[in-house]
Amino acid sequence: MNSIWTVTSDRPNFRQLSGDKKTDVLIIGAGACGILCAYMLKQAGVDCIVCEADKICGGITKDTTAKITLQHGLIYDKIIRRYGVEYAKGYLLAQKAAMREYEHLCSGINCDWEVRPSYVYSLDDPRRIEREVRAYEKIGHSASFTRETELPFSVAGAVRLEDQAQIHPLKLFFSIAEGVPIYENTKITELSPGLARTAQGSIRAKNIIVATHFPFINKHGSYFIKLYQHRSYVIALEVAMDIKGMYVDEADKGMSFRSHKELLLVGGGGHRTGKKGGCWGELEDFSRRHYPESQIRARWAAQDCMSLDGMPYIGRYSRGTDGLFVATGFNKWGMTSSMVAAQLLCDLVQGKRNNFEKIFSPSRSILHPQLALNGAESLIGLLTPRTPRCSHLGCALKYNAEEHTWDCPCHGSRFTESGELINNPATDDKDM
Repeated sequence: MNSIWTVTSDRPNFRQLSGDKKTDVLIIGAGACGILCAYMLKQAGVDCIVCEADKICGGITKDTTAKITLQHGLIYDKIIRRYGVEYAKGYLLAQKAAMREYEHLCSGINCDWEVRPSYVYSLDDPRRIEREVRAYEKIGHSASFTRETELPFSVAGAVRLEDQAQIHPLKLFFSIAEGVPIYENTKITELSPGLARTAQGSIRAKNIIVATHFPFINKHGSYFIKLYQHRSYVIALEVAMDIKGMYVDEADKGMSFRSHKELLLVGGGGHRTGKKGGCWGELEDFSRRHYPESQIRARWAAQDCMSLDGMPYIGRYSRGTDGLFVATGFNKWGMTSSMVAAQLLCDLVQGKRNNFEKIFSPSRSILHPQLALNGAESLIGLLTPRTPRCSHLGCALKYNAEEHTWDCPCHGSRFTESGELINNPATDDKDM
């Protein structure tokens, strides 16, 4: 169940931490976000260390579909309705800055950078698409409405953006990681102000960035109620059509499409972690109907942290935690969000002002409908009289027959059948 990125790239190896260290910035987590943070800090002359509990890019990064686009679903209409036009402009400018940095970075690295148009489509509601096109007009970016796509089914409408991009993610992140001080197999076991402990030694740092996908510190920031996790599935098809654009359905349970060399990557079958969904079976049925001559070369799954309002939490971990920062809640758009996080956090740990700090602040309002849904799922999970239970906050786990795992519907932790931890926020294996 390896992604095509994993089997077409050469992973570098890094040693385990040994002894005590001291640095300006400690970054916990060596996925896309952690590596980019470290890379940018090193470029700025800031001393930093990255600690990874397993292998670099061994979590969500290896399973991305790697679209680099400022088109994050129908996000801009939503932001305008919730926060206003200026807020939406700020979000757009942050994404544009991220894309420019990717273009510059990828120009010197062989990572299959390709400029492509990007589409968000709707199967049944052209009005939602029309509103998003108008939202782009309000914030000063060109977008067009179209019903013409390369997809094997008709759509009610789609928002098209020009000059977006796609890459091979591991070729990029493995390349830039070579110059970054990373320690693999180095799990942070205890965290206190300015100090992190591992089984092999301790690290003193002026600032600490938590880039672990789902934050693992429960007593600050309330991330256990501000986030939930969503699983989605991908198949890579041979002998299917070669599409030139990147496509995603505006519906939560819709499908996405992009090509990579001779392969068509089809995503979908998604569901809240711990709940039932279409999984790979839905995608396999789709391929049999629309691409009957195709063959499945690879299949894999990804897991995404979803925020309350559809925007990431990037900045100070909470109001009461000086020197502690976080990046999470990328809502399926981890490529540009990771770069936005690296640019923003690089400024904050140096005491610099950043124009986007307020937009992505983890301390912004939590009063959104998703809060009640998250709370209800947590309450159900805690009150369900079932074992085994999650080692994070004690919710009842549900068995995922498709992937042969035990999944937590409260916060998204996942375990193997024998109880070994797969996905956080849990930090320990579960005794099954």
